[in-house]
Amino acid sequence: MEKNLVNAITSVPCPPWTTERLTSRIVHLGCGAFHRAHQALYTHHVLEQTDSDWGFCEINLMLNGVALIENLKKQSMRYTVAEKGQEGVRLKIIGSMKEGMHPLIDGVQAIIEKMAAPDVAIISLTITEKGYCIDATTGRLDPNNTLIIKDIANPELPRSAIGYITAALKLRFERRLAAVTILSCDNVRENGHVVREAVLGLARLQDEKLAQWIENQVTFPNTMVDRIVPAATPETLTEIAQRLGVEDPCAIACEPFRQWVIEDKFVNGRPDWDLAGAQFVDDVVPFEMMKLRMLNGAHSFLAYLGYLGGYAHISDTMTNADYRRAVYALMRNEQAPTLSMPEDIDLTAYADTLIKRFTNPALKHQTGQIAMDGSQKLPQRMIDSIEWHLVQGSDYRHLTLGVAGWMRYISGLDEQGQPINVRDPLKETFAAIFARYGNSAAVAEDVVKALLAIESIFGQKLVNNRDFVNNVTQAYQKLLNVGARQAVSTL
Repeated sequence: MEKNLVNAITSVPCPPWTTERLTSRIVHLGCGAFHRAHQALYTHHVLEQTDSDWGFCEINLMLNGVALIENLKKQSMRYTVAEKGQEGVRLKIIGSMKEGMHPLIDGVQAIIEKMAAPDVAIISLTITEKGYCIDATTGRLDPNNTLIIKDIANPELPRSAIGYITAALKLRFERRLAAVTILSCDNVRENGHVVREAVLGLARLQDEKLAQWIENQVTFPNTMVDRIVPAATPETLTEIAQRLGVEDPCAIACEPFRQWVIEDKFVNGRPDWDLAGAQFVDDVVPFEMMKLRMLNGAHSFLAYLGYLGGYAHISDTMTNADYRRAVYALMRNEQAPTLSMPEDIDLTAYADTLIKRFTNPALKHQTGQIAMDGSQKLPQRMIDSIEWHLVQGSDYRHLTLGVAGWMRYISGLDEQGQPINVRDPLKETFAAIFARYGNSAAVAEDVVKALLAIESIFGQKLVNNRDFVNNVTQAYQKLLNVGARQAVSTL
């Protein structure tokens, strides 16, 4: 028998319970690294402290996710989380997963049936921004999205996560089963409202009575999630295996810090996640905006300008005093003033904590990983703040360089003329712009105007704001003329 996490002697004991204790009360779509280090870990800590039976059925819809589900099954749905801080590494073996499924293993219909099972009370999801199939311009379901077109044509064989959720809710409605809570755990502004809009949009195209039932019975809480969880690399897995004493292909590393703020709006029960440190509130939005602008906005700034400056990881950028100083000024002077927070929240202390987290050398968070899907991330991380500053007449030069850094990055060539693997839903749009204008300082204004005209990212106003266009053009030209490191140093 092949040794694995469950049948071998390891340096860390497995949880004392088996999967028999658990009931799949939560079906989770998107069994990625972040979920394994966040929601599944919180639920594990509740199981440690109580006699709870809340467990996950993990569903991975990605074609490349078959191996993960198969490996989890071989390990009785157990896996390792390595919390890597500057003080050392702490390993935990997590036991909150009951079962795992994939369309290529189990079939589409079996997954929909699982989501519609009477025991299921929550359908949660971490599917990234683009998984919601929302038209960024309207904020509604995009009927022209490739996956949604297929879901509309064949609703019983969905392709998108939204299609699966809608199909499962249809079964619950037809069978007169209890409603469930749809719990988004993605870095999307007002994520509960977004997933609600997407599901209702698809349901209305199928059955108005179903849409009315969803609108009246199903709840969609907003959440704010925070933990830095880099994608697992072979080096990460090797290091964890050496510490653990056995290989774990499902292991992930993350920082010690974690945060989860949840709107307490559950229609059919929930785990006591507050026992594990989650915070239930009436209004998540202030916390969400704080995180999106200060943490995620700073991350994007470091990702684009760090990658262009030759830094592979976020912690590498922080070894440069100019980058460290610039990102702190971005958070304190340009992002924090845009926020309206409860009185007990200290934004200076929050910025200090973020600097410490970014500096953590034990965590290898790749700038290229954070840089992906910028067209989906830029509006809530930077553009909204810029619009606030334009109204106030205040300084936003760090945000300007961040936007210019994104523009330089999506050109597809780095400062040494080497290709950049641009991963973005609008990749072809970007490529067409740079094919037309090129990538020299002489055509910077044309490039900037063409990119600012992409309404789904920048809206309708910014391309006509002369001061903003001039500021971004100058920053973009500076990046072309002197490079990212020098441009950051002049801030």
